[in-house]
Amino acid sequence: MNVLLVRAEPDAPTIRREVYGHFAEHLGGCIYDGFWVGEDSPIPNTRGIRNDVVAALRRLQPPVLRWPGGCFADEYHWQDGIGPRAQRPPMLNTHWGMVTESNRFGTHEFLDLCAQIGAAPYICGNVGSGTVREMQQWVEYITYGGDSPMSALRRRNGRAEPWPLPYFGVGNENWACGGNMRAEYYADLYRRYQTYVRNLSGNVVFRIACGPNVADYNWTEVLMREAGPFMQGLALHYYTHPGGMAGSTNRAATGFGETEWFSTLRNALYMEELVRQHAAIMDRHDPERRVALVVDEWATWYDANPDAPQGFFYCQQNTLRDALAAGLTLNIFNNHAHRVRMANIAQTANVLQSMVLTRGPEMLMTATYHVFEMYRVHQGATLLPTRLLCDDYTHADQRIPVLSASASRDSAGRVHISLCNVHPSAEARVRCELEGVGVTAASARVLTAPGLDTRNTFEEPSTLMPRGFTDFRLARTTLEVALPSKSVVVFEIA
Repeated sequence: MNVLLVRAEPDAPTIRREVYGHFAEHLGGCIYDGFWVGEDSPIPNTRGIRNDVVAALRRLQPPVLRWPGGCFADEYHWQDGIGPRAQRPPMLNTHWGMVTESNRFGTHEFLDLCAQIGAAPYICGNVGSGTVREMQQWVEYITYGGDSPMSALRRRNGRAEPWPLPYFGVGNENWACGGNMRAEYYADLYRRYQTYVRNLSGNVVFRIACGPNVADYNWTEVLMREAGPFMQGLALHYYTHPGGMAGSTNRAATGFGETEWFSTLRNALYMEELVRQHAAIMDRHDPERRVALVVDEWATWYDANPDAPQGFFYCQQNTLRDALAAGLTLNIFNNHAHRVRMANIAQTANVLQSMVLTRGPEMLMTATYHVFEMYRVHQGATLLPTRLLCDDYTHADQRIPVLSASASRDSAGRVHISLCNVHPSAEARVRCELEGVGVTAASARVLTAPGLDTRNTFEEPSTLMPRGFTDFRLARTTLEVALPSKSVVVFEIA
């Protein structure tokens, strides 16, 4: 039998709420149609922002939303997106589809969206094609409460009081679409630009540097050595693709087989190695762990829908495979709460591993949405360290652990354990031993389905939903469970 040991430790870290953050870029249907329909739309909206999407996201209790990119951020000039919408100059979105960006959704609209869904704003500034002055003025426009040219401009545009701006990213992917820079060059630029991301009118900014692309450990080494004292966070990007196995050629979001199931989940588990290796470099330069590892772009990524315009990723479907990939990744982040203190899944609506899909007036919640809803119990809770002794799931002479787990205790004393069984056809029996945890009762919910690519559609939006789970037995401090195949289960132990 598989064994999970869960123990309470006095100095365990808090799983930061921001680990369950989101990301929205001007790409495909994420902003337009996903969030923004305009005030004159027949789709119910509040100041142009869809009411149905807002209501769905509020149920997730989203802690933070990153915007405007992504690659788009390093060609975005914020003053094009303020003032009367009809007078805003359009621009060419060269990264995503060579389409015309109207700039109807800009700073005011984004900060209104954050307020409506209850998320803290995380703005990513333009280093690749922008100036220091432009970045400095954007922060002043948003946060300064006194009299200045930027605060006066904000007031003329209808906002008297400044907004809170807790998070600011100094550039995005500057090793590629953000300027094709060397680590040493970006480190110097970061030191310069962040100087002018000032704390104004009591607002304190958490400054996030562009971090490594996947396993570029040299980038982390250079940034921590040359710019570590000037940052509060270092951003890591990693996307999970299927493939890397013989016979694994199907990169579609649906219609895949076990080989693609296995390779995708195996590649999702690579996040564990990335976090460990980058954290080890950070520990050498920052033993007090003052600087957070911020995984501000992560998701599954498949081939675009063949009906979508070139450079768009709408509508990448979201299946039970994505639910398992999300559960595995969130367990990794939870278990590395000492260093991982923010993460942002890509993207919130309609693109890549999204929370919601929209089609005109219709909206559905995806498989990944439901995992985030089930896991929200970990937000702000104290990590309970775990030790997992489990079997392997073997396919085509490769193997991965059949189980993944994380656990926490919330402020009311309730313990939550999230478990994933990645095997596509076999249940997994688990004995959970709870050390230092008082137990009186337990309940659980499960997300699973018969098919590997089961998903919610506009025609059947409730096919894949969490439901009550009772196939377990609680005796004193031992929980014995029969986890269904291909499932995500979250327990609450009182």
